[in-house]
Amino acid sequence: MDLKQLNAFIAIANLRSFSAAAAQTGLSQPSLSRLLKQLETDMGVELIDRYHRPLHLTEAGAFFYDKISAILTEIDTVTSMTQRLSAPSPILNIGFVPSVLYGLLPEVIAMLKQSSPDIEVNLKDISSYQQMDALKSGDIDIGFGRFAHQDPWIQQILLRHERYVVALPKAHALAHVREQRLIDLANNRLILYHQTHLPISTTVTKPKSTKGNLSALTPGTKTSRANNEQAVLSQPITEPLLHLFAQYGISPFITTTVSDLQVALGLVAAGEGITLVPASLQTVRTEQISYQRLVHENVTSPIYLHTLKDFVHPNIPDLLTAIYHVYEQRGITYRRQQFT
Repeated sequence: MDLKQLNAFIAIANLRSFSAAAAQTGLSQPSLSRLLKQLETDMGVELIDRYHRPLHLTEAGAFFYDKISAILTEIDTVTSMTQRLSAPSPILNIGFVPSVLYGLLPEVIAMLKQSSPDIEVNLKDISSYQQMDALKSGDIDIGFGRFAHQDPWIQQILLRHERYVVALPKAHALAHVREQRLIDLANNRLILYHQTHLPISTTVTKPKSTKGNLSALTPGTKTSRANNEQAVLSQPITEPLLHLFAQYGISPFITTTVSDLQVALGLVAAGEGITLVPASLQTVRTEQISYQRLVHENVTSPIYLHTLKDFVHPNIPDLLTAIYHVYEQRGITYRRQQFT
């Protein structure tokens, strides 16, 4: 077997159609059919059931597809990394999650360009989870994210922990309370916005029983009563905000899940609930939202920096120097680290 045969099989298996696979690969249908037949002959196994429309994978074909897809992805990653190692791009492509942009990232980029005027920077808004694939494909060279990832291709360093603050509507009864406790927030609708969940699990053993009036749901959102049934509470809690409450044995009475942080703050501004955000976002919508400090010192959101293990872009050390310089100017405590 060879790569042409394997790629032909993957295209057919993905699209379940010879004509669609031909259009995607740029090969003729007879060429694709011949490559697939050669692969099946070499293996002595039928991979595609051609008598169904759309095409079906045989049981052996499904097994082969699952295993060979991962191998081909790894080959693509190695090929891309080898090309970048041979001829690094002069552009430093930086991925970031939106919450980091509201923090010190603009200052860091300004510092980087000031200290190294020849560096060309390209910023890309991309989620923590998607950054892993983007690093492997070469779409980005480094990423700022909020979550730790376990990936054999990726190395990461923890830059710092940022305190969460509670975002409340200006008309909320607690809007002017300077020191907030999670237990006092449990009766409110908590708006969840994270698209990436924690790789750890926590269970709530002693949930707080709460009662209260609930306002009408906002269209386009997904809502759940967080302590309706004990069975629900026994499940692993990996949603980041619920995890923070669960650390204190608290389960919010009701939650609403939205697509991103900006939507969450929009609902808070409209009086539809509360949420927790990193402190760097407390300048957003200040006319409608009151941001107050939480008394819990360990209720924080980490900031990680991710890059490939086997290829570190030549300008990444300059970026790290700029980050630590900004931290020093701001009086932020940090532990200096370098990528290996």
